[in-house]
Amino acid sequence: MDTLRTSYITDSFQAQDGAPQVRDRSSRTSPSPVRKVALMIGQLGTGGAEKQVVLLARGLRDRGIDTSVWVLFGNTETYYGNLLRRYGIQLVDMGMYGRKLHRVLPNLAKLGTLAVRLHRERPDILHAFLFEAYVAGAAIARTARIPVFVAGRRSLGNFKEGRPVALAAERLATRFTDLIIANAEAVAQDTKRRERVGDDKVEVVYNGLPEEAFAAVSPTVVETIKPVVLCVANLKHYKGHRYLLEAMNRLRQDGCPCTLLLAGEGRERQPLEEQAAGLHIDVRFLGERHDVRALLARADVVVHPSLEEGMSNAVMEAMAAGRPIVATRVGGTPELLVGRGLLVPPADPVELASAISQVLADRVLAARLSEAARIWSHENLSADAMVNRHIQIYSGLLERRCAA
Repeated sequence: MDTLRTSYITDSFQAQDGAPQVRDRSSRTSPSPVRKVALMIGQLGTGGAEKQVVLLARGLRDRGIDTSVWVLFGNTETYYGNLLRRYGIQLVDMGMYGRKLHRVLPNLAKLGTLAVRLHRERPDILHAFLFEAYVAGAAIARTARIPVFVAGRRSLGNFKEGRPVALAAERLATRFTDLIIANAEAVAQDTKRRERVGDDKVEVVYNGLPEEAFAAVSPTVVETIKPVVLCVANLKHYKGHRYLLEAMNRLRQDGCPCTLLLAGEGRERQPLEEQAAGLHIDVRFLGERHDVRALLARADVVVHPSLEEGMSNAVMEAMAAGRPIVATRVGGTPELLVGRGLLVPPADPVELASAISQVLADRVLAARLSEAARIWSHENLSADAMVNRHIQIYSGLLERRCAA
């Protein structure tokens, strides 16, 4: 049997080089019946789901719940993997081989190992995030006799269109799932429609923001005399960067040239760089960044041009920072920004440019939207509220299971 690779260190770690300090709140205990929770995810790269897993894991641990994070494949020596270690949270790397067909048998063996290990550790709850984890997790939870299995839905299910096998696998896994937690009402409605489940099978819990997201920071220095437009998103096709570049070109042609900062990395970088060079616009490709709060503090307007979205962490962080936001009317974004930002249709650079121009020209409007977003996010999007709601849901499911 393969040996699992497990990382675990204690709260004695002293963060350096600007890393978050670990605050020991182990004395905080939860009155809930939940003692032990395992969180499962496919990989620990840089993304919104990964960020929420880290926040949830830390919050559960701080409330006295034994929490571990199980990663199916991919490198765990990442920013979020290291954060989990710094917070003293058990991180289990399964070392699976991705989706290659010739790796099916080795992967099945590793899933068997995972089921055996989870059966031995006996968590009360297994909560899986993203497609691979919740499809595999449903079978693992039953095999390992874990009392409650919860599946997270973090985005719309458009990626399953034209993929009947994926949809069938998801629907089968859902039959063995106790509850689906969606991170936006739009995601919940999409899940109910595609997976043919009732209202009692789906709960909505918004993503959370840590306390430091609301604190003021010194802005990043950007050498430019033009207005600064910031977009924080991995460079992927569905994030809509190409339409933002076209909008920047329209602004330049209309006499309002801007400096665009793109914080994020991905396979679309080269075509976007070529597009920007051809348009002769001022675009700074910053790559993967973990000083987003300082970038937000420097931005005159934050833009999120996604073609599809669940509940955007980038939009939430811009709200907490009190920045004016222009975003596309997709997924859960309107739930965040109606009355608190400007919403435009996706894939429409003309409307995108117009909204950016409006915010830059009307500072009263920009200030009003910024303040409304900051206040609402502080009241509705705290990590504490997110963690407490999860514990409440876990407790109710576990009590019902024990009473059955």
